[in-house]
Amino acid sequence: MVRYNNSHQPKVLILYASYGEGHLQAAKAIRDALEEQGNHRTVMVDLMAESHPWLNEMTKRVYMKSYTHIPHLYGWVYGVTRPMKHNSLFGGFLHSFGRDKIRKLLQKEQPDAVIHTFPSFALPALHRRRLKKKVPPQTSIPAYTVITDFDLHRRWVHPGIDRYFVATDDLKQELGTLGIRPERVTVSGIPLGRGFCCPNPTTELYAKYGLQPDKPVVLLMPGAQGVMPDCDELCALLLERHRDVQIALVCGRNSLLQAAIASRFMQHEAAERLHLFGYVEQIYELMALATCLVSKPGGVTIAEAISAGLPLFLYRPVPGQEKRNARYLQDKGAARIASDPEELADAIIKLVNDPQQLQHSKLAVQLLQTEDAAAGTIAHHILQECGWNTKFGQRYS
Repeated sequence: MVRYNNSHQPKVLILYASYGEGHLQAAKAIRDALEEQGNHRTVMVDLMAESHPWLNEMTKRVYMKSYTHIPHLYGWVYGVTRPMKHNSLFGGFLHSFGRDKIRKLLQKEQPDAVIHTFPSFALPALHRRRLKKKVPPQTSIPAYTVITDFDLHRRWVHPGIDRYFVATDDLKQELGTLGIRPERVTVSGIPLGRGFCCPNPTTELYAKYGLQPDKPVVLLMPGAQGVMPDCDELCALLLERHRDVQIALVCGRNSLLQAAIASRFMQHEAAERLHLFGYVEQIYELMALATCLVSKPGGVTIAEAISAGLPLFLYRPVPGQEKRNARYLQDKGAARIASDPEELADAIIKLVNDPQQLQHSKLAVQLLQTEDAAAGTIAHHILQECGWNTKFGQRYS
């Protein structure tokens, strides 16, 4: 990796939030991509956590409880606020959080660019407030937004954003209908972590995870916190109805789920075909070995599956962005939505037994792939627009 004189590099401020894993993962991926392109002046800030720590913890708990225990309420709120404009009463209220913290960050860090991986736009809101009061902004700082879903909630749209990075051409077109000019939108894909790649499924890789190369592998990822229901029932159905299928169940940080599954299947006659894992850092390796993926439709997980070319099964998506993500993928032929374990198990078995259907599903997924790595594309665009020559490691003259 080439290193350059830090004093001449643009400073990039990345604002994220810790509501779920995706926003933080996207922020880290962009930071790593900036470093890989020679820039080492990136500052990451959880804006809500640092500006309103008590409120941040309370709203995170409410978010997780509503998301897992009363999903229809969560979905209703999402649907009601989806057409919300930035200058509506509620929209302005949401974008006001962190405004004082932003002022202090601008004074302390003096960034050349600000990237948002969560739709909390205190900086653009601050600039527009200054303009309304006819107070000239101290600096003109370009603001970027990386949309981490396949559905567009209007909270992501703000006139103070200079450029949007989106997952698909469909999102770009939808932004166009809202008045965002095409040259302000880049179809990059959702940024993935450093090292995410699609390795060849070698014999050594199968051995590393204890899997057999001549049998189909169903990769089951219930989420980083292991919140997808009915994992045990689905595993039992798959093992009983297909004598060759292997299951790789990634429990994430949910040690209770991992222990419960291990206990239930300890004496199962097909227990050797069920492989349990905790948090897997190099998840792309398991994806390279998998025949299909069963998961919840979070934006980053979907992006990883698309990058790996994996057909998707999306189980009981929560109303809101999850369900809209799922419907988008299903409409494209890249995913199948299931609402109960019987339906899901039957659909998986049908896919692994039908080479033609499997190939068709893989082709549908490949059509959603972007040509370049999303994080690298985003980093390159932003550094260039800051006047930084990524090839020679210096500012343009």
